[in-house]
Amino acid sequence: MTSLIPDFIMERWLSFWDVLTPLTQFLVGKTFLIVFVTVCVILTVAFTTYFERKVIGFMQGRVGPNRVGPLGLGQPFADVIKLLIKEIVVPQKSNRFLFLVAPLLSIVPALATWAVIPLTDTLVIADINAGLLYVLALTSVGVYGVILAGWATNSKYAFLGAMRSAAQIVAYEIAMGFALVGVLMAGGSLNLGEITRAQAGGVSHWFILPLLPLFLVYFISGVAETNRAPFDVAEGESEIVAGFHVEYSGVAFAIFFLAEYANMVLISALTSIFFLGGWASPFEGWSFLGESNLLRDPGFFWLAAKISFFIFVFFWLRATFPRYRYDQIMRLGWKVFIPVTIVWIVVEAVMAWLQVGPWSGLAG
Repeated sequence: MTSLIPDFIMERWLSFWDVLTPLTQFLVGKTFLIVFVTVCVILTVAFTTYFERKVIGFMQGRVGPNRVGPLGLGQPFADVIKLLIKEIVVPQKSNRFLFLVAPLLSIVPALATWAVIPLTDTLVIADINAGLLYVLALTSVGVYGVILAGWATNSKYAFLGAMRSAAQIVAYEIAMGFALVGVLMAGGSLNLGEITRAQAGGVSHWFILPLLPLFLVYFISGVAETNRAPFDVAEGESEIVAGFHVEYSGVAFAIFFLAEYANMVLISALTSIFFLGGWASPFEGWSFLGESNLLRDPGFFWLAAKISFFIFVFFWLRATFPRYRYDQIMRLGWKVFIPVTIVWIVVEAVMAWLQVGPWSGLAG
């Protein structure tokens, strides 16, 4: 990459960089990394909306976006421009401050969580030891944006959608938390990088094998957490019009829309890191491929491939299953997922203590 930059520019930049104090260099470097990751996530979210329409269109025998730009690739930008120029209508009797703050409470945690996501073995914004707790804390904050959006609107439809969504998020948040306890026991650390390194060695070392029930609970709970089909009861059009954001328009609605897809990408990334080895290659233990091979070497490519697979599963579920009834969703969360995670955590603890079965190498 540096070969593409003229030498005189590099010389001036290095001379300027050397003048800066270590603290300033640290702040400038981290700021650049934050901006880079944020822009990449936003662009990923934009094109995720495009690929969703293409994938579901293919599954349903339709073409999908094909008018704006080649192959319809300009459709996400057309959507952004349309939402930017639309008027933001604030209901007359709403709480204006909370009405405008609620979308930010939904999008900011989804973006801030990427601070501890290890993209490669060395590329992470904040390599903190309590990364898992940081993830749990921020993913739980998003519910406040949903509740405030429904309440501040002063609309019965929006408030009903907010209450349904909040109850659903709380139910599945508990199941997700218990599932991550199993990951913590297996990885022996709260650091997401250490959890990923604990899965080095190929597919046989990934946590998806010994923690398969927790993997299923975590991913399905993630689908419910993001209000995606078939768990999108907060947007039951036949019952509550459009859920908690029924009164939002323009950029305010666009932020809720962006938050939903950002959370979808985030859940896919976290699932990949916790259960599928993150940046690790599935062929890492295959010695017959040679000492250094693109298939064996870990890197961001593998993490991106795993994230893309789980995003595709989100689309697949939406195109396949009808919307569940609210009582079915709550029963699944409280009466199935939470007991399953508790039982499996006990089983894992016993196996790790006895040093038998696939848990013999996980106790530590």
